[in-house]
Amino acid sequence: MSRHPGSLPAALHAMTAKRAAAIWLVLALAALVVLMASLALGSVSLAPARVIEALSPLHASASASGSASASDDLAGEIVRTLRLPRALAGFACGALLAMAGALLQVLLRNPLAEPYVLGVSGGAASFALIAMIAGSAWWLVDASAFAGAFVSILLVLGLARRELWRGEPQDTSPRLLLTGAVIAAGWGALITLLLNLAPDNRLRGMLFWLTGDLNGNAMPWTALAALVAVIVVIVPVAPRLNVLLRGDAVAEALGVAVMPLRLRVYLAASLAAAAAVTTAGTIGFVGLVVPHVLRLAFGNDQRMLLPAAALGGGVAVMGADLIARLVIAPAQLPVGVITSIIGVPVFLWMLLRARR
Repeated sequence: MSRHPGSLPAALHAMTAKRAAAIWLVLALAALVVLMASLALGSVSLAPARVIEALSPLHASASASGSASASDDLAGEIVRTLRLPRALAGFACGALLAMAGALLQVLLRNPLAEPYVLGVSGGAASFALIAMIAGSAWWLVDASAFAGAFVSILLVLGLARRELWRGEPQDTSPRLLLTGAVIAAGWGALITLLLNLAPDNRLRGMLFWLTGDLNGNAMPWTALAALVAVIVVIVPVAPRLNVLLRGDAVAEALGVAVMPLRLRVYLAASLAAAAAVTTAGTIGFVGLVVPHVLRLAFGNDQRMLLPAAALGGGVAVMGADLIARLVIAPAQLPVGVITSIIGVPVFLWMLLRARR
């Protein structure tokens, strides 16, 4: 066997590049179909031809100059101002959560790890709820959520610094997981306290945000930029992540610099979760279920799984948001309710399937 850090055990070569490309293509087409459905369907339904017309630069310039008809203006406003930013926010947040889940499952070597296990969402939620109670503007709520996520990241970095960058001979994943779980529990207690102290006129909005809210996203540049950054940082080291799955000692023996790689994975996963929570609140089960479902097709080769997780997570959240908008239209449900309702039976099915 080659000793180069990029070399992979034979078991991780079961998936061919051709099959991987086919699955990526299917997921990309599914994302396109769900995106078009998200733009066309809602309390006001639009024909696909009108959606495409509303997205064209000529239609946008006609609306800006006032030469478009009133019905065309309305269609353009619905598609470009309301539905397109929301759909893109859903795709970006789903992709970030699914990639974060896949990365944390490698880092902790625990199939139950998911983006919120290290307390990132709890920190973001606590700071965001404080801003909501204070009656802050939406941009300050978002800034507070990101600040809370960053504080949680720093807490884990400080308390588990030996596990992440100093290096120890034993397996450090359980200690890192325990540190994150304790911090997450602390944030959960603070969230409960804040909900009990919140005035009644703000409680509904706080609960809606806590269960995932894509409404009101003008254009999710933060989430989209974070998604590009995570892909650029993580995809090049995917072969080394395959080796890391075999344990720190094996990875070091094969020439992988384990501690810098673990720190890189932790920061990328944490910042991905932070950007998703800042954009859409806490959306559960995406980071846990999507990587598991995709492993049924890909195995655990991170070179193929991580791009698929980004596409699959984006499709999952866009689809869940579409259901949330349609099921009791014109009213809307929190998108996190839909992901949980679907995610729980899917995950239970996978557990039962694994026991057979």
